[in-house]
Amino acid sequence: MRESRRRDGFVGEKQILIPKTIIHKHITKNDFLHSLFITSIGYFPNALYHYRERKNGCEDYILLYSLAGKGNIEIGNERFELQPHQFIIIPPHRFHRYQANVSDPWTIYWIHFSSNQLEAFSREFKVEQFFTPTDLCYNDKIVTTWKEMYSSLANGYAAESIGYANFCMYRFLSFFLFPKRKTSLPKKACPFDQSIEYMKANLEKRLTTQDIANHFKYSSSHYTALFKKKTGLSPIDYFIKMKIHYACQLLTQSDLKIKEVAEKIGYEDPYYFSRLFKLVMNKSPKDYRNTSL
Repeated sequence: MRESRRRDGFVGEKQILIPKTIIHKHITKNDFLHSLFITSIGYFPNALYHYRERKNGCEDYILLYSLAGKGNIEIGNERFELQPHQFIIIPPHRFHRYQANVSDPWTIYWIHFSSNQLEAFSREFKVEQFFTPTDLCYNDKIVTTWKEMYSSLANGYAAESIGYANFCMYRFLSFFLFPKRKTSLPKKACPFDQSIEYMKANLEKRLTTQDIANHFKYSSSHYTALFKKKTGLSPIDYFIKMKIHYACQLLTQSDLKIKEVAEKIGYEDPYYFSRLFKLVMNKSPKDYRNTSL
């Protein structure tokens, strides 16, 4: 198995390691950027045999976010399993080892970031609470913001590109450092916003309208009326569209088989999933993947 271990080289991967000379030129001499900055960034889809070990740790914080699949992580003497829609932050200067699950390898977005005030950063934002896997509701803004950072750095290492990417990183990290931040709603307010979060957190399940209505303590008919008035769609139609849009991301950002994509959003029958997908997207999952490459 050891000869199969890989640091990178996965089909569809993206990664950028910012040279230390660039960090010194554009970041170290900039008091603002030096307080929190990117050192490397990457995306590894379906990363079978992915493996990294650093006996003396890393100079940076490492954030791993699993979009799909699983992986095993060791930090010091602690061991964890990172599951879909979970993230973990690995602290600097500490032994760690992580690897993708062989039967269900992860698809991860990752970023290395540092600061000239590491201790103050950790203390101020209580970063140690994220040194274990933490659940995170699906949020497409996470991937969108990651792409903004990556695209900026991919355009070169001009001061503007470095600056823009690092400003984006503040927003990117906010999704993880404040995962429980929610806008409170009045008790009698329309449950739409809370419903969307609930649906996002349960994309892998086959929820019914009754299930969702019960969660928010509404009758099915009253809940459907409120939801449809707000969105123009029934709760189930909205939930199905949300599932299919997530499937679109998996089809274009991972190498999962169509059957595996179907399972990720709660459909055991790939043929039923394909019919549903075509009904929403006007093309089959296979055609969608081929035309999006």
